[in-house]
Amino acid sequence: MSQTSPPAEPGIEQFGYRQELQRKLRFGDLLVYGLIFMVPIAPFAIFGEVFSASGGMPPLAYLIAMLAMMCTANSYAQMTQAFPMSGSVYTYVGRGIARPVGFVAGWMILLDYILIPSLLYLAASMAMAGMVPAVPTPVWLVGFVLLNTVINYLGIQFTAKVNKIMLTLELIVLAVFLVIGFVAVANGAGGGFSLDAFFDPSTFQLPVLLGAVSLCVLSFLGFDGISTLAEENAGTSKQLGRSMIAALLLVGVLFIVQTWVAAMLVPDAAALIRDGDPDGTAFYRAAEQAGGGFLFVLTAASTAIAWGFANALVAQAATSRLLFAMSRDRQLPAFLSRVSAKHGVPVNATFLVAGVSIVLGLLLTGLPDGLAFISTLVNFGALTAFLVLNVAVIWWFLVRKRTGRWFVHGVLPGGGFVILASVLFNARESAQLIGAVWLVAGIVLAVVLALTGRMSAPAGPAEPSPEALRTSPTRKD
Repeated sequence: MSQTSPPAEPGIEQFGYRQELQRKLRFGDLLVYGLIFMVPIAPFAIFGEVFSASGGMPPLAYLIAMLAMMCTANSYAQMTQAFPMSGSVYTYVGRGIARPVGFVAGWMILLDYILIPSLLYLAASMAMAGMVPAVPTPVWLVGFVLLNTVINYLGIQFTAKVNKIMLTLELIVLAVFLVIGFVAVANGAGGGFSLDAFFDPSTFQLPVLLGAVSLCVLSFLGFDGISTLAEENAGTSKQLGRSMIAALLLVGVLFIVQTWVAAMLVPDAAALIRDGDPDGTAFYRAAEQAGGGFLFVLTAASTAIAWGFANALVAQAATSRLLFAMSRDRQLPAFLSRVSAKHGVPVNATFLVAGVSIVLGLLLTGLPDGLAFISTLVNFGALTAFLVLNVAVIWWFLVRKRTGRWFVHGVLPGGGFVILASVLFNARESAQLIGAVWLVAGIVLAVVLALTGRMSAPAGPAEPSPEALRTSPTRKD
């Protein structure tokens, strides 16, 4: 008998489901997926806004955001081991607390997952239209959506291969910027070498900084998308959690370093803090200080391609898996749970996400503040769902299971809850208002589903019995 495979663990059959998706993804695939989802060069696009909102301290804002996300990543890691299924926070909260609460959590994360592909496509299309005016924004948008839909339809393995290529290209661009940037700073470009971007007492205000953190959180959204691939994970459930934490830590370090270098290269920091970055070119101007027009164009074009192609590709995949899981549990229309027999992907959910992205993208193209509007909604939906997830970890492990692991199951999720609650409290009022309306709508829907019998007992037991663990079908890792 071969000794190369680790011991198998129970599959999703223990919860009453049938394995339909293809288990093809290894640790490296999951790690690359998370990195691509978060986009290693994500700060390029929002650097100016974060710089202004943080009082010139974007690395500090990104550090606080990373700590909050690490606490939440721990919560995801714990719940993926308890419930190794697709559905992300919808599944974990629904089984960890109660199905109606899980539906509301899933409803809130939908605000993130449904809108973020539209946000990415719109931002990238506007950037490409700016560089190639002959091709209008709507044409770029439709082209990005169709390309990514074809790739996702061809299967998760093909998507994983494309992810690796795109990640390599993004890291090359980032390395070029960092090398040229450090050399330029050493030669006196910008304001010269300084640590003020990590803490500047002359501009530091905690409430203001937390408002900047709410912007930085947008760059980290995506590590949680790894959890939607639970039923395509070829390894153990622990591998899923480890890949999330590793991806978050790696990308957090990259965010902090690149924003520090860019902050030192900003030609007029006081003006950027005072006036903001209305045209979204602050990072590219900082790059131009270091490497001239070449680095300006390289960083700007890379941002557009990374957001509109690489990031949107994995965002569409994650959203389709969430819709698949909710549909399988009768929380959404049944046609969304259809899986392609040939490619092993939730085909109808994938096409629906593409359609929604095109419609919303075209509608928002005409709004002057379309990007800012959709960004605030994405953040509110994700952070609210993360709050509930942290509560679910405490409730499931400490209250119901009495594990006694107070740091992992109490302190970390509690810390994540406090930081995220503070960020939400300091978020824009428009996001709070619209997000609250979406939350109320989710609660009303949960009540309707409960009254119509669609919140009945899960398809399988909330927790596998010892007998199930011994007799359920297994898979090779």
